[in-house]
Amino acid sequence: MKKKVNSPAINNEELILALQELEKEKGIKKECLLEAIENALITAYKRNFDSSEENVKVTVDSKTGEVHVYAIKDVVETVEHPDTQILLADAQNIDRKLAVGDKAEIELAPKNFGRIAAQTAKQVIVQKIREESRNYLFEEFNNRKGEIVSGIVQKADGNMVVLDLGKLEGVMPLKEQVPTETYHVNDKIRAYVLNVERGLKGAPQVTVSRACADFVRKLFELEIPEIYEGVIEIKGVARDAGSRSKVAVYSPNENIDPVGSCVGQKGIRIQNIINELHGEKIDVIEWNEDPAIFISAALLPAQVMAVDIHADEKFAQVIVPDDQLSLAIGKSGQNARLSAKLTGNGWKIDIKTESQFRKLMQEAQEENGEQETENAQEISQENEENTDTNNIKTTEEEN
Repeated sequence: MKKKVNSPAINNEELILALQELEKEKGIKKECLLEAIENALITAYKRNFDSSEENVKVTVDSKTGEVHVYAIKDVVETVEHPDTQILLADAQNIDRKLAVGDKAEIELAPKNFGRIAAQTAKQVIVQKIREESRNYLFEEFNNRKGEIVSGIVQKADGNMVVLDLGKLEGVMPLKEQVPTETYHVNDKIRAYVLNVERGLKGAPQVTVSRACADFVRKLFELEIPEIYEGVIEIKGVARDAGSRSKVAVYSPNENIDPVGSCVGQKGIRIQNIINELHGEKIDVIEWNEDPAIFISAALLPAQVMAVDIHADEKFAQVIVPDDQLSLAIGKSGQNARLSAKLTGNGWKIDIKTESQFRKLMQEAQEENGEQETENAQEISQENEENTDTNNIKTTEEEN
């Protein structure tokens, strides 16, 4: 049971005004700051009034800013530790309802505590404010992981791009930059929040990217309402940043054309995404659970004649017209590589022209024919040997 004893308080109305300004400017809740200040004032009191063993409580009124200091003591019949205990008779002089075992909160009015506490606690309070600010920013941006943010380029030295995201900076390392893009100071750009972690002294470090496949995925969600609403689903994204992306889309609703919805009337929807990616080519492909159909579509813009699936080996043999081979493979193998990546689960795609396939089939048939001839000769030879053996046995029996 706790009882408070009324006594003069230390007035600090300016404190609340300062906290309100901090809450407005820094976005830190006043309650968190008050708690940090109360803890700091406890430390200040114990340090300046040589009461390290004394159980002290400090409260700050959230409306008036009044600071109250309490010594919390156990009510006992015999005092052995004056710093933490109070005699029952003395406690009852304060409040008759107090009994042995209760805790009495005795309000103190330490001389010059306002000045001493302010000086002593200032650094601690500032540090707590910094910590709360860092925690607040960390939580804010950690919740924005996987989203697209806008920022202004503050630094671009070729290896690292630093963005001003408002309340803190975002870093875009070289591997997360698009090779075909050039970044200049004061450019306003959008980027994908890739990761948020605590750096030195707990300061949040935000890593952003314009090169990852998820950046394209998120742009589709922002530009195409059907994807944002879940009517159309993105099944996969394969990207060669700055050059080409392939996006597989699907809708369980047969009345919705997922590819057409993504492209938009006169291509306006997809063009907005292409503009954001500075001209990067985008192939929108309809996903299909049949790997043969899906792989055939994934190899667009090349035409595919046939796809032979070896599901156990996750291998697909693709046949294309002779004039489509370079288009199917793509520059430096890009189209084939992105198509294989889009199918996922480690699929391998081997592309052959119709002529190459016919030649392989012919060679296989010739090889089979030669094998059949060899087998026939072996059988004939075995039959002759068996005949000779039978003749020898017959001659021996006659003799």
